[in-house]
Amino acid sequence: MLLNAEIFRQRYSFHRKEKTFEKSKCEQVAKKNKTLNFVAEMCNYAFHCGYEQFFITNKNVKIMIYSHEVEHMCVVKKGPNHGPAPIPEEGKWVKSKEIKDISGLTHGIGWCAPQQGACKLTLNVKEGIIQEALVETIGCSGMTHSAAMASEILPGKTVLEALNTDLVCDAINTAMRELFLQIVYGRTQSAFSEGGLMIGAGLEDLGKGLRSQVGTLYGTLAKGPRYLEMAEGYINRIALDKNDEICGYEFIHMGKFMDEIKKGTDANEALKKVTGTYGRFTAEQGAVKHIDPRHE
Repeated sequence: MLLNAEIFRQRYSFHRKEKTFEKSKCEQVAKKNKTLNFVAEMCNYAFHCGYEQFFITNKNVKIMIYSHEVEHMCVVKKGPNHGPAPIPEEGKWVKSKEIKDISGLTHGIGWCAPQQGACKLTLNVKEGIIQEALVETIGCSGMTHSAAMASEILPGKTVLEALNTDLVCDAINTAMRELFLQIVYGRTQSAFSEGGLMIGAGLEDLGKGLRSQVGTLYGTLAKGPRYLEMAEGYINRIALDKNDEICGYEFIHMGKFMDEIKKGTDANEALKKVTGTYGRFTAEQGAVKHIDPRHE
């Protein structure tokens, strides 16, 4: 005779808090065996009643199977049970036991197997669910398409789901793994920020013009260094002093430049507005020569 899973649960339900069975027959089995293992009690009662096939055929009931050696061991009671150590999350100390206990904004860096490209992943997680994702990649053209898919895939998933989701690019998968380690151990950017960071905080990392902070610098033994892209933007010219050493550079902030163009500003005027210098760039400051780092 087989029992329907729901009927079985209703008739022989187990009250975990009281650690007793609600039905009299089950109480007798519980007292007899003196065990707090829910599944063991259900199995015992089922076998006594001839329902062993119920557990074999019904997938909704999970059975903990012990080896013959363990089955015949005596019980040694567990001593201390102090729970997990608390971790800082959004201005609170939290004892995380489930994925929904995890909140915070943090980053992860990943790389692909041949290490020809890398990814910086930023996630804003609230109660275990990813609310915001920023995917930045460098070094590989195909990776940008993978990032486009990841930006659609990630929001709405739990951090555990995201960890076990194919994010197409190996570097993004690795970044997700590293980020997971950061966030579940409480090493987040918002660990001590009360209430956490608002949705949109990840985007603020990009600054005005919403462009990633990318550094592109090149050098050879024969010809020396060339600055191509810095935090400020596209490097238009570099300044050399009397020793032919770099002493400054002129940059163009591409994000601001595009904003000006969208406003209808003349391209030449917009270029002047967003062009700046860093270091000693003028003759008065000691610069004796300016070169185009891409062509000179």
